[in-house]
Amino acid sequence: MSIEITQQFGFDAAHYLELAPSGSNRRLHGHSFYAEVSLRGETDTAKGWVRDFGEVNAVLGAIREDLDHQLLNDIAEIGPPTLENLARYIYRRAKTRLPEVCRVRLTRPSVGQSCVYEEG
Repeated sequence: MSIEITQQFGFDAAHYLELAPSGSNRRLHGHSFYAEVSLRGETDTAKGWVRDFGEVNAVLGAIREDLDHQLLNDIAEIGPPTLENLARYIYRRAKTRLPEVCRVRLTRPSVGQSCVYEEG
């Protein structure tokens, strides 16, 4: 039986979408983003957890620091800074240090949008 745990973090960043058909998405603008990173695995019988939340917070804090108050277009690893690519970027960055990562849900509440990224 596996257990899933989730940690959230938020950040504010700007971007523009050069390939957007028209409108405000082509212009520089910003959002408040909220990421939920889920980890799935067996609990360590001695410790009673899937992963220490202190470790999770350290990894996610480094990702947050790299994204917060940045122009996402300047981070080449994201590609075009869409919600989908940003969710994939966070997933892959977290997965390198936390192999139990199974899903990232990224939301922009001010516009009512979200994206879930999982690798199958």
